[in-house]
Amino acid sequence: MQPPTASSATAGRAAGAPFPRLVGDVGGTNARFAVCRAPDAPPSDVQALSGSDFPTLQAALRRYLDGWEGPPPKVCAIAIANPVQGDRVQMTNHTWSFSIEAVRREFGFDRFVVVNDFVALALALPTLAAHDLRPVGGGAAVPGATCGLLGAGTGLGVASLAFTHRGEAVAVGGEGGHVTLPASHEGPPEEAAVVARLHARFGHASAERALSGPGIVNLYGALAEVRGVAAPLDDPADILAAARGGQDALASAVQAMFCGLLGSVAGNLALTVGAQGGLYIGGGIVPRLGDALAQSTFRARFEAKGRFRGYLERIPSWVITAEQSPALLGASQALDAA
Repeated sequence: MQPPTASSATAGRAAGAPFPRLVGDVGGTNARFAVCRAPDAPPSDVQALSGSDFPTLQAALRRYLDGWEGPPPKVCAIAIANPVQGDRVQMTNHTWSFSIEAVRREFGFDRFVVVNDFVALALALPTLAAHDLRPVGGGAAVPGATCGLLGAGTGLGVASLAFTHRGEAVAVGGEGGHVTLPASHEGPPEEAAVVARLHARFGHASAERALSGPGIVNLYGALAEVRGVAAPLDDPADILAAARGGQDALASAVQAMFCGLLGSVAGNLALTVGAQGGLYIGGGIVPRLGDALAQSTFRARFEAKGRFRGYLERIPSWVITAEQSPALLGASQALDAA
C-alpha cells in the first residue's frame, strides 16, 4: 500500500473503491476522462477535452458526465500534472485551481483521489505490454527492481516505482523536472552556450525549460541567438516537423540537442533511483519522435557517467507508445493504494 506522501491526496475515505470508477488524466493542455467498469477491464468511454475550453476542472468533469449514460460513478480518481499537497490544488501549467473536498461534495463522490500524473503513470507501468513500448538500448531489466520514469509534455514529469518484499508497488513522485539542466562535454559545442542563455533568461535553467513543449521553443530561440540566425517558428510541433523534414538545419539541431539533454537527465534519474528495473519515457513529445531518439545521442549521453557507465549500460530504456493514456488505469489503481 502506498504511504501518504505529497504526491497524492484523498477526499472521502471508504473501506473499498467500487466499480464503475470515473478516472481522469489532466495535463496542462488536455484533460482525458474515462470509466473503469471492472478490476481487469481497461478504461472505456475515453474522451479528451481541451483544458482551454473550460474555466475549471469541475466544468470539464460536468461536460464528461453529461454524456455519460447511466448512474454517475460514486468514486473518482484524477491524475494531474501538478504536485498534490493537501486539499488545495493550483495547477502550475494551467489556470485550474480547486479544493479536493469541495469537488467531492459538489459531485457527490463517496471517494475522490487526486494524484500526480506521473505517480499514476508509474503505477501503470507493470500493466504495459510489449507492444506498448519501444526499446531504446540497454540490457535486461532486473525483476522486482526499481523503475525510473520521466516524460516531456507541457512540462517534464518524473517519478519512480519501487516494490516491497511482498511485491507491492509503491509509486514515488517528485519535482525532478526542475533539477538544474546539465550542459555536458559529451554534447555539441553550442550546448553550453544555449544552457547559459536559458540561465540568463530564467534565472535558473531547469530541465523542464528545455525538455518540454515550451522547452523546445526555448531551445530553438536560444540556439538561434547563439548562431546569429532568425528563429521564425514559435510552436514545438512546427519545430519538430521541420526537423523531420531534414531541410531546416536549426530545427534539426534543436531536436538533436533535445534528445541529448534528455539522455543526460534520464541517466541522472536512473542513477538517483537505482532504476535497474528499467527507465521509461512517457509524455506527449518523445513518442512522436519515432526512430529519431534511437538514432540520436540519447543512449550515449544516458550512459556517459564515468565510473558508472557499465552500471547504466545494463539498464534498458523504453518509450511508452500506448495509444490510450496508461495514467487513466494508474489513477484507478491509486484508488486502491490511497
